[in-house]
Amino acid sequence: MKKKILILCTGNSCRSQMAVGFLKSFDPELEVYSAGTKPAEKINPFAVKAMKEIGIDISNGVAEDVDKYLSQSFDYVITVCDNAKETCPVFIGEVKHRLHIGFDDPAEAVGTEEEVMPVYRKVRDEIKEKFYDFVQKLKIES
Repeated sequence: MKKKILILCTGNSCRSQMAVGFLKSFDPELEVYSAGTKPAEKINPFAVKAMKEIGIDISNGVAEDVDKYLSQSFDYVITVCDNAKETCPVFIGEVKHRLHIGFDDPAEAVGTEEEVMPVYRKVRDEIKEKFYDFVQKLKIES
């Protein structure tokens, strides 16, 4: 059965976009969306670069406002940052499961590209591991 998932973050430019990229790569049957409580103007270029390094292209992602999805139903709404967890809005549509799988914000890293990219790679790898485990649990439940 096809699962409908919303990944929620504050800016919807980094962690949530990486999570969507991984979920779609693990199981193309999943219907995956992402949104932000305060969406950024564009996808974080370092997040795009970190994902491209492992063969996943998220450059076409768009930061969207969570308000767009409030009336829809989801099997899972997953927050990936503490701020989104605290400010997660009330959904009018049915949400079967709410999860929080939190990650540090790599966008807080400062310095040159050589200094910040290791931070993005670390968070990317953590997102990959946690969401791979999540997809494995989904397969067991199906």
